[in-house]
This record gives sequence, structure tokens and C-alpha cells, in this order.
Amino acid sequence: MKRSVIGLGVLAVGGLTIGLTGCAGGGGSSADDGTLRIAYQKTASFTAMDDLMKKVKGEYEKEYPDRKVELVPIEAEQDQYFTKLALMNGSADTAPDVIYEDTFQIRSDAAAGYLQPIDEYLDEWDDWSLYDDGAKQAGLGDDGKTYGVSLGTDTRGIYFNKELLQAAGLPADWQPESWDDILDAARAVKETSPDVTPLNIYAAKAAGEATSMQGFEMLLYGTEDELMDTDSNKWITGSQGFLDALTFYQTAFDEGLGPDPADALDAAWGSKVQNELLPQGKLAIAIDGSWLPSGWISGDNEWPGWNDTLGLAAMPTQDGGGDGFTSMSGGWTLAVGAHASDPQAAFDFIAQAMTPENALTYHEEAGQIAVRSDVASNQEYLDYNPSFEFFSSLVEYTHFRPATPDYSQISSNIPVATESVITGQATPEEAQKAYDEALVGIVGEENTQAG
Repeated sequence: MKRSVIGLGVLAVGGLTIGLTGCAGGGGSSADDGTLRIAYQKTASFTAMDDLMKKVKGEYEKEYPDRKVELVPIEAEQDQYFTKLALMNGSADTAPDVIYEDTFQIRSDAAAGYLQPIDEYLDEWDDWSLYDDGAKQAGLGDDGKTYGVSLGTDTRGIYFNKELLQAAGLPADWQPESWDDILDAARAVKETSPDVTPLNIYAAKAAGEATSMQGFEMLLYGTEDELMDTDSNKWITGSQGFLDALTFYQTAFDEGLGPDPADALDAAWGSKVQNELLPQGKLAIAIDGSWLPSGWISGDNEWPGWNDTLGLAAMPTQDGGGDGFTSMSGGWTLAVGAHASDPQAAFDFIAQAMTPENALTYHEEAGQIAVRSDVASNQEYLDYNPSFEFFSSLVEYTHFRPATPDYSQISSNIPVATESVITGQATPEEAQKAYDEALVGIVGEENTQAG
């Protein structure tokens, strides 16, 4: 992640201008004057965190009248959010006290000195006992200390337009059993509904981790290969599964089954998929995350008919082997910034954000799979979103990204590979070779093994 020292006053990054008030001179975060700076992501399709933070700010300032909260919503898609957050973290004068932090960034950001451990505060927090072991593991750094409190987890599967697939001769309860079944369904849709996009799978560098996780890894982890060998803890080069996943991309885009590459390269493509293409019936099949329906249940992009229009299917493995299905899981946390001069105050804000009421509301609105026992068993949560049951059922098939500090850097080379394939700049073999070379350059040849 890029590091940069930013001066006092205004932070301007990539067209985003954030006014920073209450910054103390001579280092230290905004907590020096009793103000907590809270940095988090906000997009056209993701406003749940903004809603939560506004609510918590009011509750927190009422509970602690001597403290003030400054909310810093960073309006950017995922990779741009990471970049802008890294710039804020580059200086004690602009660093947040509380950070909305992706689990896959925890280890690298802790190692980079952006976060501070919170174990001593968790020991005094009764609610910590309600979190499942997986959620607790997600917040660990390489040193075994905890750096983040999980906001929930997610899975990934397939959304499909029942009407479009039925017009193509496929059943309303379609469940593909292989990659070929997905491609064949997309081909049938292209034949019967030529004005719609048959299939979306994220493929561009601009989509960042969405391409890596919602796209490529949903394919790779359905083969016999993964990114890293968990027994040897070595990164894999030259695997057949990696090549086959890239070949799937080549087939889908060469046959015109995916979006026009010019559209796929748009950084806002994910928001368009959720808020325009699926609701408007312009996309037949989408490999995507469990959180999408949260934006359709209420808010500016409400879509009352989504549950009648769309079907849900598990992502099949390459040929139906293994467990038959696969998924990927991640999630986000709230973490305390390394420059927070009053980490207890920062943790108190996190605890307020995660009261039972706030946790339930956020899980509902953000479409999160519950990681707290009190939310997971709450009937209101279970009834709120009819997709929760389906996406929770995918947990038994799910995989997690390698939890290493260098994953973020390695992962950034996956969209380079997929984009080069869909734009015709490289064959799958050439793209794999370039990825392998970049991988060796990051981790060293001694930390890789042939697939």
C-alpha cells in the first residue's frame, strides 16, 4: 500500500477532498483534543456503514459528553478506498482513530504500523464472548494479537434472472453442476435474449479485490488448486487450476458472454451490476456476494420484486467434483488506528457500534452473515432478508484467502492477469506466467512451489 505524508487541514486524494478538523499539531491523532476521527467506506450501493456511524456518533457523544466524533466517509470503490485510507494513515496528523478495515488487510496493515492491538480492551468487553472463533481469528495479526472486531462475514454465489433463463429453456430452480453448465446457460441466454448481458464475472484491475475474490478465486477454489499450499505454507506457481480459471475468462469474453470489456473496466461496474443491470433485467447471471440484497430491501435503490425475479444458486466446482460447490468468505472489522492517542476512547466507540441493537441493524442492512450468537439466533434477523438462509448454507463450502501480510500485494496481480486476458493482451498461459513472475518477486522463489 502506498504511504504518503499529508499535511494539516485538507486531504485531497484522487478527486476526493476530506476536510480534517480538530487536528492536533506535533503528531498524534484528532483524539488529542477529545475528537475521534472515524474513517469508513461509502458508495452508491453501500451506505449501511454511513448509517451506522451516524447513529453511533449520536449515541457515543451522548454517553461521553466530553468527547466529540468526526466522521470521515471515504466515497470510493474498494481499491480506491484502500489507497485513500493508506494516505490518511501515512501521517499522524491525518490518521483515523477508528478504521473500517477489511479482514484481508489486517495483517499487512498491522505489520505496516497502521493499527494497534486491542486485546486488553476485549478482555474487559463482555460481548466478545458472543463472537464465534472464525470471527475472532479474522482479526488476528501475525503476532497473534487482535487488531479488529468483526462486523460480520459473507459468502458468494450466483444470482440469476429466472425469466431470462426460462426463456432460454432453463428451469426456474436452475443449479449448475459445473463451469460448463454456467457457460452453456450464458450461451443459451445470448441466443434467446441478445440485448442482455448473459454473464458477469469481475475481471478488471479497477475492481481490485472484487475481481480477485468474487471472480477469479470463485473459479480457482473450485479446482484442485488454491493460491497457497496450506501444508507447506508456500505459494503455488504454474497450477492447472490457475490456468483453467483464466481460460474460463477467455472463453466467456471471447464468445461475448460477459460484459463489453469497456464496461467491465469501469471502477463503478460493481455498483452498476447491483443497482442497474440486475434490477432492470439487463443481466442474466451474476457471480457475486451475499450482500447485494441488502441494497434492494430499503434505501435509494429499493427493488421490491428482487426475490421474485432472481433465483440463487451455489457456485459449482469446475466439474462437479470435490464437495460439488464452492464459495469464498471475507468480511470487515472495526479497528483502532496506531496513532490514536486515546485507544480506550476509540475502542469505546467500537463497542458502542457493536451493541446488540446496532449489530442486528447493521447485519440486516449490510447483508452480513452473523458472527455473533445473539444476532444469529434472533428471529428478526432471520426474517429480515430471505437470502440469509441460502447464503448462510454456503458456509460449509467456503474458503478464505491466505491470511498473510503479503496477500494484498499478491492479490493485486490477479486482476492484472484477468484483465490482460479479457482485453486480448495476453493468452491465459502468458497471463499466468506474468503472475508467477510477480509472485516470485514478492515472496521469493524459496517460498513458492510448482502446482
